[in-house]
Amino acid sequence: MKILQINASARSAGANSTRLADAVTARLLTQNPDASVELRDLASNPHPVLDEPALGALFTPAEQRTPEQAARVALDDALIAQLQSVDAIVLGVPMYNFGIPVQLKTWIDAIARAGVTFRYTANGPEGLVTGKKVYVALARGGLYRDTPADSQVPYLKNVLGFLGMTDIEFIYAEGLAMGAESAGKAFAEAEARIEEILA
Repeated sequence: MKILQINASARSAGANSTRLADAVTARLLTQNPDASVELRDLASNPHPVLDEPALGALFTPAEQRTPEQAARVALDDALIAQLQSVDAIVLGVPMYNFGIPVQLKTWIDAIARAGVTFRYTANGPEGLVTGKKVYVALARGGLYRDTPADSQVPYLKNVLGFLGMTDIEFIYAEGLAMGAESAGKAFAEAEARIEEILA
């Protein structure tokens, strides 16, 4: 078993979402002692954003790309290859201003490529990243679960599902900014949920 853990916090140390993601990965390793883990910290190792030069490189045929364009596409290729090679993905996702961090959006922009991770067919789009189990560890300062203010879960369900990843478990730690008692309760509930889904 190969596990990919993506830490999406802007903080490379001390992030609540990373704490949750670490707990999920640790539980997976308890169940699968021979598993390997690849860690991608998007704070300490940020991926370049999808800008005009990147789009130009992606839409230029491979044999016509400049060395700079080829190098830019190769960065995205590496993320796609990493994703394709693993069995489970653990995402540590904080909530920033009601959305996902820009670091995670940049990773998603890199792995979503027509003809590689999805394709359009006569019956509509088809995700090509299949057979993966995804765990999304969500850390929020307030209470957003199952409310209209939670834009993260619908978006992640949509975009991951579009790429073929439909087997997703969401783990919530909410109310983390609402006092020590609330935070303690949130982590306890999240850890119990991890134990439940990975029993």
